Order: sequence, then structure tokens, then C-alpha cells
Amino acid sequence: MLRTLTRRLLKLVLWLMLASALLVLALRWLPPPGTALMLERKIESWDRGQALELKRQWRPWKQLPDHLKMAVIAAEDQKFAEHWGFDLGAIQAALAHNQGGGSLRGASTLSQQVAKNLFLWSGRSWLRKGLEAWFTALIELLWSKERILEVYLNSVEWGDGIFGAEAAAQHHFGVGAPYLNRQQASQLAAVLPNPLRWSAGRPDRYVARRAAWIRQQMTQLGGGHYLNRLKPVRPHWWPNWL
Repeated sequence: MLRTLTRRLLKLVLWLMLASALLVLALRWLPPPGTALMLERKIESWDRGQALELKRQWRPWKQLPDHLKMAVIAAEDQKFAEHWGFDLGAIQAALAHNQGGGSLRGASTLSQQVAKNLFLWSGRSWLRKGLEAWFTALIELLWSKERILEVYLNSVEWGDGIFGAEAAAQHHFGVGAPYLNRQQASQLAAVLPNPLRWSAGRPDRYVARRAAWIRQQMTQLGGGHYLNRLKPVRPHWWPNWL
């Protein structure tokens, strides 16, 4: 009986792995209709007895401003073009910092944040971290860097019920995402560690200083030249539809 249960459990795990890989592959081309984080926020609002309207409108890669792309990279993951989903140096530094006590420091890359926000729940557990690593590996394997950043910018939380660059731009600045200027983009990136506490449209001193630092980092990273590194490099025989 134990052997039968083990075999069935193994089959179930393999089927779940295959299903998750097919789901990630499909989302390489299809805009995700929503995210696990959006569902989580909606359930939390029901528990509080409050109606929360979720705002999100998809913007394709070419309509997202380079200022915002670079601001997010400068703020959240400056090695985004180099790593394969995990910044080992940042992870080691975060572990050393956290062992010393004080406030916890994270080391999640943009790829890891996409995996968590899109497919998983909030909280800290080894199960969630394991699933996050699995989905991160799939995303890095099956998507281009441009696609990862595109999904991130259309899914990240930027306020209470505000998800994605278009909703954030309209909510905080009264403009569409394509019309965000450099300062506005840096202020949006500056609040990402805690978008429910800080406001991009009404920045306090800390957010303003962080936004100024982000603009400096955007310049040092090379701006648009950095984004060229995100373009997928394909062999000449690679099918155009992939």
C-alpha cells in the first residue's frame, strides 16, 4: 500500500509540474487575467467587510515608458539583465544581514517577484519559497527578460487596489502610463517596497530622496542602452513565433 501511495503521489507531482510549465508557457503570449495577489487582496477586503475595487489595465511592452522600466530595474534589481532568476550575491548579503538581527532584508529579483505575485500567496514558509523557486526557474526558461518585466509592470501593486503601471499612472498622476515622465516613474519605483504605506503621487521626504537616488542609478546603468540587453538573442534557425 505504501508503494502504491508513493507512486500515485509521484504521478500527481509530475502532473502538477507539467501543468504549471504549460501555464507559464501560455502566459508567454497571453496577458494574465489577474494575479494571486489581486485575489488575496480581494479576500482580505471581504474579511474586513469592505468593498475593494481592483483597478488594472494591461499595457503591452511598447506602450510602457522606458523611464518606468529603468526606474524599476534601478530600484529593485540592477542585475536583472545578468542573472537567471536568482541574485546569489544579494541572497548571501540578505542572509548575513538577517542573522545579525534587526529588520529583515529581502533579496528577491524581479523574476521572483513575478512568480510570487502571479502564482503564490504572501507570507514566509519553506513551501512557498520552494514553489517560488520553481516558478522563477520556469519563467526564466520560457520567457524573455522583456516579457518578465512587461508582466511585472502590469501586475505589481501600487496602492490599495491599484495594480499595474496604467492604473498607477492614472491614480497617482492623472495620466496614462505612456506619458509618465522621469520623475514620476522614479517616484512609482520608490514606493515599491511598501506601496500600501507610501504614496507615489504625494511623496514624503524618504520617498523623494529615494526617487532622486533611483534617477541617479538609472543614469549610471545606461538608461535605454541597458534595456537593449533585455532583447532576446535567438539563433538564426529559431522560429519567429516562439
